[in-house]
Amino acid sequence: MDALTLLTQRKSNKKLTAPAPSQVQLEQMFQAALRAPDHGKLEPYHFVVMQGTGLSKLEGLLKAAVSEFDLGEERLKKAENFARRAPMVIAVIAKINHEVAKVPGWEQMLTAGAATYAIQLAGNALGFESFWATGPLVEGRELREAFGCGKNDKIVALLQIGTAAEKLERDCKPKDLSRFVSHL
Repeated sequence: MDALTLLTQRKSNKKLTAPAPSQVQLEQMFQAALRAPDHGKLEPYHFVVMQGTGLSKLEGLLKAAVSEFDLGEERLKKAENFARRAPMVIAVIAKINHEVAKVPGWEQMLTAGAATYAIQLAGNALGFESFWATGPLVEGRELREAFGCGKNDKIVALLQIGTAAEKLERDCKPKDLSRFVSHL
């Protein structure tokens, strides 16, 4: 798939199954992530890969966050299912450095978000699908600790990655840009 087609037809997919990317493919995806726009060359991100027993650990950490924030039974079930919906999850942590005055924290967070998108696109180019999730559980104390988060760090993505269980229909029709674009 050429780059422009990939960009204009990308779509999230929650229905994922094995296989997940191999180690070689995962390295290619991270090489793409490390090319995200990065003002000041701060590299303000860290990635945590979970598969196999790592997904069981993730489930426990998400359930601990549900308890910590008293979010109830329904959210507990969602936490259990989340860690089982894909053969791999990559956490993306924005490593915010407030000591660098010329690059504000919000810009560093955008860099981590761009790195996340690069992982998704590289995964798509390799034949994988993904789903980007966040929510209140990413603020869980045990989860943040397990991911090595510092006080200023933000978990910007729990990226589920795998092979499409069902192929999605791609909407190839161009969108109406008039709602989104203006010219001065």
